[in-house]
This record gives sequence, structure tokens and C-alpha cells, in this order.
Amino acid sequence: MKKIAWITDTAAQLDDAFIQKHDVYVLPLSVVFSDGSFRESVDLTQEEFYDRLRLSKFSPKTSQPAIGEMLALYEKLELEGYDFAVAVHLSSGLSGTIDCAQAASKMTDFKVYPIDSKIGSFPMIKMIEMGSKLFAEGKDVEEVVATITRMTDKSKLSFIPSSLNQLHKSGRVSGTQTFISNLLNIKVVISFIDGKPVMTEKVRSNKRAKDHVLSLLRADMAIATVPEIAVIHCNNEEDATTWKDELVQEFPDLNVHVMALSVCVGVHAGEGTTGLSWVTY
Repeated sequence: MKKIAWITDTAAQLDDAFIQKHDVYVLPLSVVFSDGSFRESVDLTQEEFYDRLRLSKFSPKTSQPAIGEMLALYEKLELEGYDFAVAVHLSSGLSGTIDCAQAASKMTDFKVYPIDSKIGSFPMIKMIEMGSKLFAEGKDVEEVVATITRMTDKSKLSFIPSSLNQLHKSGRVSGTQTFISNLLNIKVVISFIDGKPVMTEKVRSNKRAKDHVLSLLRADMAIATVPEIAVIHCNNEEDATTWKDELVQEFPDLNVHVMALSVCVGVHAGEGTTGLSWVTY
């Protein structure tokens, strides 16, 4: 069998067991505060990030891994005897990581197949999981890449920011919109459409926002198979766990996970965000 490496970035939020099982190499995204740049999961934990975010007057910036870091990884994998690597990266609608990977892959003799996930978080995990399964079954790399690419159009992620404060600080909404939203308890739903986060709904109350996201899930369940789902959150595990319990009660056969979003999403969405993510089959 070919020796295959998987590459991704910290938007996938992989745990150590998954990394070891599937032979994954993770390139950290970075958050840039006024006093320096911090690599996610390396220089900065989730808790440390949100502590800093609360105290920061200005919104931090995010940055992708440097092209030199990618080239160094490709060289390392070649020296370690890998035949090629498949790189599943955060949506190009959120980050320049995939563009950087595509450029780096053309600058090395080591074969790398970069894939734009068109999303982040849970679906990226399922893409790597599916690819590993197909390689174990003896499928060739072109078929695996084609299957994962099709998955990118079947991957869903919608989230509900706790408030518009952080979206305002990061320049995504105006101060007037933020003031009115907070005054009237207006919640927005942001969904990934064609790889970009788009505000798709604006409602009064968090319950109505959750009901809207659930309506999207039920619609997909009516026409396709959804075997599992992730309740995603930005430093809000308590509310995410409560939502998980509600989902399990409504859908007893559904496998429900709770997972944190990358801090690079937290930069824009803000602390307290919750949402749902799934892949249809």
C-alpha cells in the first residue's frame, strides 16, 4: 500500500486520538493581537484566547500558515517516506490557507492534493475519515479526492452568535445594527453558502434562531441521510450540551457530538456562539 499523509489546519479541531489514528499533520492558524501573533493550539489555548478577547479593545486578526511552513512540512513528509499527501483546508471564503497550499504544492516535487473544504469544523473531520476509509479499501487517490470534493457540497454549518458585538468589532456589521440587535434581542443565523458565511436569518429570540437552524436540519433529513451531527460552540459548552440533549430526545438514533469551533471563527462570531454542523449522504 501507498504511504499516505493527511494534512489539515486547526479549523478542523482534531483531537489527539484522531490525529494518531489517521496519520494527520495539523498546520496551526494564527490569531494576531496587538502584542503579537499566536498559533492556535500551540501558543494559545481556547481559554487563553477568550480571556484575551474579552479584554481586547480592538478585534484581533487571523492569519494562515506561512508558505514556508507548508513547504517544510512537505519536505519532511517526503523524507519520512510518504508517497503523497491529501490536504483538507478551511474554506477559501474564510482564509487564504487553501490558496497558500495550492501555491506551495506547485513548488515541491512531493505530490500534494490540496482540497478546499468550503467550510470548517466537523465536516473537515468527516472528509478525512471518509478518505482514510476509501484508501483502506484500495481506492486510488483521484477517486478519493473526487469523493471528498463532492462532500464539500453536502456539508452544512450554521451558527448563532450570542450577540453582534464581536461581529461589530471585527468590522462585519455596523455599530447601529449592533445597538438595535442588542436592544431588541435580535438574533442572526449565519450559514455557509458556497464556501462563504452568509447571514441567512434574523429573528427575535435565541429559540427562534435555533428553530430556524433545526428546520434546515429537518429539511436535509427529509431528502438525505444524516447519521451524525455536531453541536458547535465558541466557549459555550454548557449551552451546546443542552442543545445536544434536546437533539437526542428528538432524534434518538442520531449520533450527536459537541465540539468547539476554531478560535479563528471566534474572532468574528464571538464568545457564546452555538450552532449545528452535519454532512448529508
